[in-house]
Amino acid sequence: MKRASCYGALVALLCADFGSAAPPRQPTIQGPWWTVAGDPDLGAYTSPGQQPVDFAIWQAADGTWQLWSCVRKTECGGNTRLFHRWEGRSLTDADWRPMGVALEASHEHGETPGGLQAPHVVKHGGGYLMFYGTWESIAIATSEDGKNFTRRLTPAGTVGLFSEGLGYNTRDPMALLIGGRWHCYYTAYPDREGAVFCRTSSDTRDWGASRRVAFGGAAGTNAYSAECPFVVELSPGEFYLFRTQRYGVEAISRVYHSRDPLDFGVAEDAGHLLGSLAVAAPELIEHEGRWYIASLLPSLKGIRIARLEWVSQR
Repeated sequence: MKRASCYGALVALLCADFGSAAPPRQPTIQGPWWTVAGDPDLGAYTSPGQQPVDFAIWQAADGTWQLWSCVRKTECGGNTRLFHRWEGRSLTDADWRPMGVALEASHEHGETPGGLQAPHVVKHGGGYLMFYGTWESIAIATSEDGKNFTRRLTPAGTVGLFSEGLGYNTRDPMALLIGGRWHCYYTAYPDREGAVFCRTSSDTRDWGASRRVAFGGAAGTNAYSAECPFVVELSPGEFYLFRTQRYGVEAISRVYHSRDPLDFGVAEDAGHLLGSLAVAAPELIEHEGRWYIASLLPSLKGIRIARLEWVSQR
């Protein structure tokens, strides 16, 4: 009886161990960095104070790597922002080739002059979708080759899909397909309190109600405490959110973990906050079985990439 009792206890212990969820892994930058984009020549729009900031990196249909960045503080007028494009032959090459201004805001299509913000590109259905901000709303452009994009218009002839409200600067979208449903994460600052929001859609055209999925905690609640949200599903049901609070030499982005893609902690970090990285506007890229992280240069005069590893905490 004693032997049987010990055996039963061992089985129960093993079952409990294998049945428990693995602890979150820690994203760890494995240097060195290499710079892929610098301060571009914008012709008549060039300004000494311009800064390439929020960006997207993806591989086009011809195998080249594309980078579009929102360049702010230019001479383009309005809110001073436009999109510039770079192209690289390999993800691990430095100094990609500047390809010129890629897109300017169109007031005709409902975009705020000089208000283009934070492109994000995903490959889907044999083509490409570019999510971006118009200063007040989130919009989409489409492409077949991953280089040339066309605005996707609503029946009203404008581009705005959804917004948190006039004056709240709805921006910084990124999209992830989870369980056959699109999740668009973005930031805005109702009442000057920055939060990460999410809306979902089955077709990227009709979007549900907004839900606040990350807010407050150690990152704070000011208007810029939840910028550049980027979500990774590292393994099925394991989600990681990167959320920026500061740019420049004191850059910081906090990292959160959740098993619910609609809850990374609202006014409560416990159980979600993993730590922070000294980067701004991070974008994670998985390519040929390896992970990379791209972020802004501390000088805010370009964009860089480094290897990234997911380190087990066991």
